[in-house]
Amino acid sequence: MTEHVEQLEFQAETHQLLELMIHSVYSNKDTFLRELISNSSDALDKLRLESFRDKDLHVDTSDLHIELEVDKDNRILTVRDNGIGMSRAEVVDLIGTLAKSGTAELRKKLNEAKSAAANIDSAELIGQFGIGFYSTFMVADKVTLTTRRAGETEGTRWESAAGSSTYTIETLDTAPQGTAVSLHLKPADEEDHLFDYTQEWKLREIVKKYSDFIAWPIRMQVERTVTEGEGEEKSEKTIVEDQTLNSMKALWTRPKSEVSDEEYKEFYKHVSHAWDDPLEIIPLKAEGTFEYQALLFLPSQAPFDLFTREHKRGVQLYVKRVFIMDNCEELMPEYLRFVKGVVDAQDLSLNVSREILQQDRQIQMIRKRLVKKVLSTVKDLQGAEDQTKYQTFWKEFGRVLKEGLLGDFDNRETILQVCSFASTNSETELTTLAQYVERMPEGQDALYYMTGESRQQVESSPHMEAFKAKGREVLILTDPVDEMWVGSVPEFDGKAFTSIAKGEVDLESEEEKKASEALREQQDKDFAEVLTWLGKTLDDSVKEVRLTNRLTTSPACLVGDVFDFTPMLERMYRASGQLMPETKRILELNPTHPLVTGLRDAYDTRKDDADAGKVPELTETAELLYGTAVLAEGGELKDPARFAHILTDRLTRTL
Repeated sequence: MTEHVEQLEFQAETHQLLELMIHSVYSNKDTFLRELISNSSDALDKLRLESFRDKDLHVDTSDLHIELEVDKDNRILTVRDNGIGMSRAEVVDLIGTLAKSGTAELRKKLNEAKSAAANIDSAELIGQFGIGFYSTFMVADKVTLTTRRAGETEGTRWESAAGSSTYTIETLDTAPQGTAVSLHLKPADEEDHLFDYTQEWKLREIVKKYSDFIAWPIRMQVERTVTEGEGEEKSEKTIVEDQTLNSMKALWTRPKSEVSDEEYKEFYKHVSHAWDDPLEIIPLKAEGTFEYQALLFLPSQAPFDLFTREHKRGVQLYVKRVFIMDNCEELMPEYLRFVKGVVDAQDLSLNVSREILQQDRQIQMIRKRLVKKVLSTVKDLQGAEDQTKYQTFWKEFGRVLKEGLLGDFDNRETILQVCSFASTNSETELTTLAQYVERMPEGQDALYYMTGESRQQVESSPHMEAFKAKGREVLILTDPVDEMWVGSVPEFDGKAFTSIAKGEVDLESEEEKKASEALREQQDKDFAEVLTWLGKTLDDSVKEVRLTNRLTTSPACLVGDVFDFTPMLERMYRASGQLMPETKRILELNPTHPLVTGLRDAYDTRKDDADAGKVPELTETAELLYGTAVLAEGGELKDPARFAHILTDRLTRTL
């Protein structure tokens, strides 16, 4: 008997995704079974954990398992477990709707897969976007889900057909504990038996490939022929028996020498819900007063949501091989959120919660060891003769790793050592800080750098002119996080980080200073009055106007004081919603440039009128000089329309 039957509509977004998945051409449909088995495994983990936490939850955990059942005549494949199950509300929330981040990106990729020219593997998409249950519609015309949550008396049945915009959901008076997903498979392809999911060999193949390491037995009833009797009385008969299809080996408990590369790859894909191969495998075993084992992985590809708030980080936590939680953030810092894997501790309480984890001294000890192990592994990759793995790692995760420079003071030096940066030393090769220091000329005591939005913008900046002329190397920092950490990290190897766009630059040797001392004194005297006038004229925009020797071809540039925010950093803070007062910067002039000397001469000629504001063309020239300095560094003008009007007027008068 059933009651409370409803027919509901999919969310519009969910229906669109189902349509795209059903009608797209995929190279690997086997993924659906891997996803269903993973869901069942999670349900069994959760039931085992809940039975430890809730002593009043009367459930039988003596034979937790996953079962595959095949009805060949009706072409129905059922994946069943006796795990935690779901309530009616959970079924509607988790199965009837899709409310996750990244759906727009997923729709785009599914659309690409739909085109004949695209060759996108469904495994990659399903694993990347976490839509495993929906993958069943690649192989089934209709899907029926029956479930009962442990501790509840009523069950729930959910059903929907491929291509339908609705689903039905009903309450059942009775149902077995756990979840059963029955797939009414599409008609068999007579010419292609590789995708006949009623065949025993096919199901064995998929389980072995994707789910051999699942901790719970995956069983299936199989027919076996046995021989009875001897001689003329010898006969054969067919019997049906339960067979376990997976080995259930916990890889983190086995020596690395006993685990194949394929086993590691599939285990990584299971724990990370990703489909790339691991870049590096990091086993770890701690013995003594506090014992734990860990199996960590460095991915070879960054997930699409690595820089979103919705990205789930952390590793899986087990206690004595009992699953505790996914995405244990307390075991891995934010800047190592790409690290995946498993930690199995021996002495933690099984009813551990996130609040307890935050206070647990042992968890903090594990975290500290894991971080050091990951960083030392990256350092080993960096020091390897073959740099391919390190280059891949840095390309995918370098921006994230540098976030650790902001908060992980204990490991800051190690992080600096494993970082790589673009520099003016090479247009194609990155450099480490140690390599930069080795190339520093005698007498240089600073690590020069410049931040910007792109390499081209930095290299074409007026601030670079003197450094190019002197042959001094400059680090080119273009990641947003670079704007943050360079202000909080004082030095490396005793060399201070120094922005070439802040403060005053002194690249001259003592001999050069002595030779040019008289010239500088004369320039200061010659330009003193025009500098004062410019300071007053541009008072709303700059805090000071001064001469500089950092320019060789440009007339002017803008610099900040040593502890000022850069314009890019100010924009980043404002974009995040923070109120930032505008920082006035210093306008530096090239005393040898014709525009600057011409402005000085023009001012000297009409000094009194200029001071009284009666020479608008001089004021406009000052504005143009300031505006070109802003544009030269990739900045934004406050009043671009006025700048364009003045420039157009000047150009017109020259024709």
